[in-house]
Amino acid sequence: MAAVTLNNIVKRYGEHTVIHGIDLEIHDGEFIVFVGPSGCGKSTLLRMIAGLEEISGGELQIGGRLANDIAPSERGLAMVFQSYALYPHMTVYENMAFALSLAGHPKAQVREAVARAAEVLQITPLLQRKPKDLSGGQRQRVAIGRAIVRKPQLFLFDEPLSNLDASLRVQMRVELSRLHQELQTTMIYVTHDQVEAMTLGQRIVVFNGGRIEQVGTPHALYNHPGTLFVAGFLGAPKMNLLACTAIAAGAATVTVRLDGGAMIEVAAQGDGVAAGDSLVLGVRAEHVESEAAAGANVLDTRVSHVEYLGDVAIVHAGVPGGPAVLAVRQPAHDVLPQAGQALRLHLPARHCLLFDAAGKALPRTPGALPRQFM
Repeated sequence: MAAVTLNNIVKRYGEHTVIHGIDLEIHDGEFIVFVGPSGCGKSTLLRMIAGLEEISGGELQIGGRLANDIAPSERGLAMVFQSYALYPHMTVYENMAFALSLAGHPKAQVREAVARAAEVLQITPLLQRKPKDLSGGQRQRVAIGRAIVRKPQLFLFDEPLSNLDASLRVQMRVELSRLHQELQTTMIYVTHDQVEAMTLGQRIVVFNGGRIEQVGTPHALYNHPGTLFVAGFLGAPKMNLLACTAIAAGAATVTVRLDGGAMIEVAAQGDGVAAGDSLVLGVRAEHVESEAAAGANVLDTRVSHVEYLGDVAIVHAGVPGGPAVLAVRQPAHDVLPQAGQALRLHLPARHCLLFDAAGKALPRTPGALPRQFM
């Protein structure tokens, strides 16, 4: 196993910089996920760690050893790509054994390594099949098995589930989590899918424009996004974000006015906030309470449409005074509102977030959230 340290890592193509001074510590044995939209630099950074892209600046250490100029084959890592890249004329066994055989390992050692990897991945009955006889999920497990037999210090996964259908992706997420528990090897996983990031990563690194927006556990990033970008990227549906104006700010609460005129009190620390400042109010769909009584933090909205998802429903309601729409998560067994129906919503102060003009989250008031949300 190996820890990975990135110190001020930079990547340039000519005069164009795509990775802007990344600093990151990846712990020995950790499963960490790089997530972000297409073009944010996550795959480029992974390829720099693998040695497939030259590092323009900064230092990369793998297992405490400076790795900038070490050949990819000598970095003690294995990479699994989006494409399975299996040899079609070889059996599963031959595909998995190829690298070890090429390196001159004894046949008995190769057989033992392949058998062990096949057992871990539950593909032992497939060893004599050709890739054309396998499903997409089985082919991906073979590609992972080909990496396992090398016993690397570090696994790199570059969007390995992108070619699978939805049900297979769910199955393979479970398989990868189980694999990490079994091997306890450091794993770096790149994806643009925030569901994969939330379900797989012990920690998540959110990238945007070649920079790190935030690093933390899935729980921390979901409940305490540090920036507007993270708040809008993680979560399905994404966090409700409403433009507002500060009316009053104190040490424990900030009162804002939405564009439609509704007044909302938020449990946030208002140091540095002045009346008239433009802010953004954020609240998760599951925290919006429907059928609210008249009172503080209440919005009178009108349902635009309802998404029925089986176990839950997402109600979309238009906010007066602007184009904004609030998403509200409700149990599907409830009587669901219909399009055009008036709906009074309550935004609990303790569940609301505020973001300043620079997109940074204002600190929450200590004790504002129950322990399960901290």
